[in-house]
Amino acid sequence: MIPLTLAEVAHAVGGSMHDIPDPAVRVTGPVVRDSREVVPGALFVALAGERADGHDFAARAVEDGAAAVLAARPVGVPAIVVPDVPAALGTLARHAIGQLGATVIALTGSAGKTGTKDLIAQVLDGLAPTVWTQGSYNNEIGLPLTALRADARTRHLVLEMGARGIGHIRYLTGLTPPRIGLVLNVGSAHIGEFGSREQIALAKGELVEALPAAADGGVAVLNADDPLVTAMAERTRAKVVWFGESERAAIRAENVRLDDLSRPVFDLRTPSGCAEVTLRLYGEHHVSNALAAAAVASELGMSAGEIATALSAAVPLSRWRMEVTERPDGVTVVNDAYNANPESMRAALRALAAMGRPARARGGRTWAVLGKMAELGGEALAEHDAVGRLAVRLNVSKLVAVGGVEAAWLRMGAYNEGSWGEESVHVSDAEAAVDLLSGEVRPGDVVLVKASRSVGLESVALALLEAPDGAGRAIREGAAR
Repeated sequence: MIPLTLAEVAHAVGGSMHDIPDPAVRVTGPVVRDSREVVPGALFVALAGERADGHDFAARAVEDGAAAVLAARPVGVPAIVVPDVPAALGTLARHAIGQLGATVIALTGSAGKTGTKDLIAQVLDGLAPTVWTQGSYNNEIGLPLTALRADARTRHLVLEMGARGIGHIRYLTGLTPPRIGLVLNVGSAHIGEFGSREQIALAKGELVEALPAAADGGVAVLNADDPLVTAMAERTRAKVVWFGESERAAIRAENVRLDDLSRPVFDLRTPSGCAEVTLRLYGEHHVSNALAAAAVASELGMSAGEIATALSAAVPLSRWRMEVTERPDGVTVVNDAYNANPESMRAALRALAAMGRPARARGGRTWAVLGKMAELGGEALAEHDAVGRLAVRLNVSKLVAVGGVEAAWLRMGAYNEGSWGEESVHVSDAEAAVDLLSGEVRPGDVVLVKASRSVGLESVALALLEAPDGAGRAIREGAAR
């Protein structure tokens, strides 16, 4: 964050100072919500959650060097007291961003946000200092915390924006007004909360509505292959840049092919020329994500060759998203258990099928260990049935459906599509899945693990890697854990 005195912070958020002997003391460190992350000069944000209340850790935060606490009540140590801590955090972010000259790039979509954000961040960081959202820190708390990491050196601020209702993205864009806005797609994620894809599109489109006019540098980067996204062009004053397979797309991929590990190779075509990209990510769905990143980079002045070089060097930055590890005994574990919706589930299964083709040639099998996709509302059972059927159509060797009713429908879909005998099985929980897999996986097998975050299926992938033959090596070259 740009250095601010406590008096300046209090003024910016409309708060009152309590137990502050010297208002001229400066916040020079990060703004944090976890007292364990406090360093000298930090501002500790005391948030009241379901499991813990940050106010209880205020004294410890100041002991560890925090300049003050942003709090809802006096806490006996230097504090700036406000009526609403999350709202004040957002206001502080808005104030700080207003002091910087960084280009704000915001992106949203039903699937692929985090992977695309990680690609954009790595491409732009090679161009100039860039700050970006860590993991999926994309809500009214995570987004301002990310924005407040930017300082005077920052030239690009890349922000992932999530929404669980109408008005959420409008609020986030008010905190960190973007110049470039990217909409990836409109799918089924959170459809149980929104009610329909049209309502999801209404919410996602708030991003392009917030952009400045084209004459003022506003750019809307839109997926030319998604009808609900293309319709958003009518909702923005900004310049529209298309990416995708459509002929209208200025940023396109041609001659797409996959290597033996399902990593895409393609020719990137941009207005500045054409260059080959060899991704280190797994699954053909990453081609669209890479095109979106390329469109943003192209608008910021990078050539096709520069973009292709940066994309080819990019690695996964966020854990449990198509995280591929090979055990010493030759079992490959694909941990994609951070989250799931119908679109990402289909993409992961297709990646598994592609990885399985060379594995089958060596006698290996493909395993899909799948759990519940949450927040699908009335479409939940039908969507789980469809995923089970797709696993069979893609010739996945073994389906292990984990959990309750939704998992039963996964398995039933596979059964009705022709997966009989021991080709598909329904188990009660992650522990039962581990018991089954530990006795049956063999060298050469490829195991995909995927479900919504609430299911916690990452424990299955981790258990496989901690097995006697585990402790595998990450295939993701240079990836951060």
